Formats: sequence, C-alpha cells, structure tokens
Amino acid sequence: MILVTGGAGFIGSNFILEWLAREQTPVVNLDKLTYAGNPENLAPVSGDQRHLFVRGDISDRTLVEKLLRQHQPRAIAHFAAESHVDRSIHSPDDFIQTNVVGTFNLLEAARAWLHDLPQAERAQFRFLHVSTDEVYGSLASDSPPSTETSPYAPSSPYSASKAAADHLVRAYHRTYQFPAIITNCSNNYGPRQFPEKLIPLMTLNALAGKRLPVYGDGLNVRDWLFVTDNCEALRVVLARGRIGETYNIGGNAEKTNLDVVRAICAALDELRPDPRLTPHASLLTFVEDRPGHDRRYALDTRKIRDELGWKPQERFETGLRKTVQWYLERRGIGNGRTR
Repeated sequence: MILVTGGAGFIGSNFILEWLAREQTPVVNLDKLTYAGNPENLAPVSGDQRHLFVRGDISDRTLVEKLLRQHQPRAIAHFAAESHVDRSIHSPDDFIQTNVVGTFNLLEAARAWLHDLPQAERAQFRFLHVSTDEVYGSLASDSPPSTETSPYAPSSPYSASKAAADHLVRAYHRTYQFPAIITNCSNNYGPRQFPEKLIPLMTLNALAGKRLPVYGDGLNVRDWLFVTDNCEALRVVLARGRIGETYNIGGNAEKTNLDVVRAICAALDELRPDPRLTPHASLLTFVEDRPGHDRRYALDTRKIRDELGWKPQERFETGLRKTVQWYLERRGIGNGRTR
C-alpha cells in the first residue's frame, strides 16, 4: 500500500481517485480536514475497501509512526500543505507549521521507521514530496522557464515555506540517503478545487452575478496544468523516477490571469447563457494588486519528458471547459465546499 497525506484536498483527492482507478495498490489517506479538505471529494471511493481514511495531522509524530508500523507502506505521497498565497500573507504561522514542521515530522518518522526495515524493503521505499513552481520566484517576460537547477527565490510566506520543505527533503536525501524525490508543478486546475483559487472562484462568482476581481492589471502569467495530467506524472515519477532527483511538471500553457478569466466567461456564455449576465466578462473588475505578486512563473519540463516519457495530454482550452462544466453540474453542492 501507499500512504497519501492531504488526500482530501484538491490534488491529493484527484491523485487517490486516479490511483485506485489505475493501480491495484491500496491507499491510506491521512488528512487533517482543515477548511481546504473535503470528504465529498472522495465520495466515488466511499465504499472501496482499498481506501482507508484517517483523520489526523502530519505534525502528530506519534500518529504518523503508528500508521507506518501498522500499514508498512511502500511509498509516501506527500501532498498535505497550506497552499493559498493570500492566506499566507495574512496568517503565515499555519504555513510554517504545516509545510515546514509537518514535513520535518514526516521525514523523521519515516527515517526512523526505515532504519528498522530489512534492506530489501528499504530499497523499495519512496518518499514523493509534491511542491510548487513558486519556489523559483518570479520570471521576466523574456526569461527562459525555470529548470530543476534554477536558484530558489520565493516571494511569499507560502512559497518560502514550500522552499524550506524542499530543502529539508533534499538535505535528508543527501545526509541520510533518504529515498526521496521532489516534484515542482505549475498551477493545477480541474474538478474538486477549493473555491478560493482563481478558476473556481471566478466560475462560481460569475454564476452568482458577483464581480470578478482581478489583481492589478491582470497580466501576471501562470502555466496551467490539468490536475489529472499532474496525477499521471506523479505516478510515473513514483514508478520510474530517480531517487534524489527533482522533476518539474508543467502544462506548457502560459496564460495571463486576464486571459484565464475571459476564457471562463466565454465558456459560461456558451454553456450557461444568462440574459441578465451575458456577456459574463462584464462582471470583470480590477482590484488593488496583492503584496509581492510575482509577475510570471514558467517551468522547463524537458527532464521529465526525456527521462520518463511524460508530457501533458490535456490542452488548456479543453481542460478549462471540462472544469467549468464540472462546477456547473455541481453548483450549490456542499455550501461552497465544492473542491
């Protein structure tokens, strides 16, 4: 079996659903169920005996040690994290506790547990640390995409906490020969995402006739990765990735925030026309920019393509339409907790 942390969140829940659909390996899912964790995300596998949900905190060393001893996982896929930049600006404490201290606790518990395993079992174990492109910092419009060896330059408490966690994981590999692999992915989107993130926020606001707030001039650029493409990449990295390596996972779809919002509006104009609101782009409103707002992120994904044969399958246009359609079909479910 494998142990997944944060498996009731956006990427984690999609990963578990994809994993159980494609693999035979059972999953133990450890999630604290904060505001961003939603058990409804896992409804499709509620009766699946291969999925065991455990409510708990990765910072609880005793609990993590117990799960490792009890279930003997062959891998840990570590998704659990505080991930919203705005929240990190206003409440950085939670980000340090979960992203840094929580990751440290996982590493320490796993290192101690591995020490007592037979060599053959230790050799099979992998620790997959799921991180972000934000650790590389902002890029100029004409700069090449970040590679796995680009220097870290985090701008927010969120990205700094993820950078710290990356450094811890890398240090554990180098110091203790801990069998870790790091992935840094670009902006994920798709079903089950918490409504505070850009695409679900704008979709749900537009459906309710609320304004669509865009920071600054709206020209900040992000690379967009459909969540199931990321899940496939993570499975590939777990299966064939080299221990101690880092792999960038991107969608090769750089878009300005303004382009994304306009694309959402166009999709809603087509899929859910409303005489009172169409065109939905009329709801677009520019607001004061976020402090320290990075201008552009972009990832060079040649390493995972050349070494492991992975590349994204979903185009942004088709992925966005699927995402908007998913929220349309589930509008109002969970009182805003749709993720």
